[in-house]
Amino acid sequence: MTDTTARADEAAPAEPENAASEAAADPMAVLAKEAADMKDRLLRTLAEMENLRRRTEREVVDARLYGVTNFARDILAVADNMERAMKALDDGIRAQADAGVKALLDGVELTERELLKVLEKHGVRKFEPQQGGKFDPNLHQAMYEVPDSSLPNGTVAKVVQAGYMIGERVLRPALVGVAKARPKPPPAPPPEEAAAKAEELAKEPAEEPSEAPANDNPGEPAPDTMDEPDILDIPNPLRSPKSRST
Repeated sequence: MTDTTARADEAAPAEPENAASEAAADPMAVLAKEAADMKDRLLRTLAEMENLRRRTEREVVDARLYGVTNFARDILAVADNMERAMKALDDGIRAQADAGVKALLDGVELTERELLKVLEKHGVRKFEPQQGGKFDPNLHQAMYEVPDSSLPNGTVAKVVQAGYMIGERVLRPALVGVAKARPKPPPAPPPEEAAAKAEELAKEPAEEPSEAPANDNPGEPAPDTMDEPDILDIPNPLRSPKSRST
């Protein structure tokens, strides 16, 4: 019993001594392992910093481009009102206007152009769909359907209001009317079938008109037109003879 315990005590400190001796014997392996760990950490840190740099640059660009989104959306109402004002006056009215009114119209037109230039300078551009173009739900907003057989089904039939883009995003979709093809009429029957139906209709006997009942007495009216008979004076047994005679 005592010998076994003593041997175990002697073997226990022998294991760490062996590990220490192995580490002291091969220091290059330990250094190589530490170098590999440090290199892995360095590469991971560099990758994270590169991703952070790219994400920061993208956020800065988006902030510069889309930072005026709310302001630009509010300015669109002014641009729409100026466009409506210019469309309300046709060429005939401008030709009949005096010099002062013409100068005012020219000033409004120049102001509208300058406003569109300023919006384009800040990344806001106007786009208007073409009639007959394909309807794009990402750029267009359908307001109603227009029955029109001359245009393909699901295409732009009428532009109600132009749209605006800011950068690569839609600031306001264009309001359009979508074409809807009218139902096609049923095909006409072939001539042979139409001729056969016409012959069948010609062979069917025509219905004879119903004759009125004959009246043997020409002086009397027809039975259906005779007046109703008069009500007979039936004697009342409760009345006295005098009242009946009167």
